[in-house]
Amino acid sequence: MNNGDCIVITNEDIPSLDYITGLVRMNNAGAVSTFSGTTRDEFDGKRVVQLEYEAYVPMASKILHDIVDEARVKWELNKVAVYHRLGTVTVGEVSVVIATSSKHRLDSIHSTEYIIDELKERCPIWKKEVYEDGSVWKGACHKH
Repeated sequence: MNNGDCIVITNEDIPSLDYITGLVRMNNAGAVSTFSGTTRDEFDGKRVVQLEYEAYVPMASKILHDIVDEARVKWELNKVAVYHRLGTVTVGEVSVVIATSSKHRLDSIHSTEYIIDELKERCPIWKKEVYEDGSVWKGACHKH
C-alpha cells in the first residue's frame, strides 16, 4: 500500500516539522501526531559528541514500508511520513521524524509510537554513538 505515504532515508538534513506535518495533513484528519528523534548530549553518563548513521537503504526502505502497512492494518490512518537521516548528526540535530494523520487522535498517537518502536527494532539502520572517550555501534543488528 502507498496511500500517499512519504518514506525518505537521506544523507541530507531532514525538512522542518511544519513541512513534514504538511505532507500528512488532510481536511478529514482530526489528528496529526509526530515524533522527532534528536541527538542528546549524554547517554549512560557518557558525553555524546555526535551520532553516525549507516543503513542498507533498499532493505531499510522495504522494512519501513512494511511497518507503515502494518500500522495501517492496526489503526485507521490517512497519511504517514517517515524521514530518517544518515551520516553524521550532531547534538541537538534531528535524525528521525515520523508524522501520522487520522480521523481520531488515538489512531495517530498509537501508530506513531508503533512506527518508531518497530523502526528501532527491525530496520537495518545502524547508529554509532561517538563519545568523548570512544564509540559504540547500536541498531537492529547490534543489540546491547
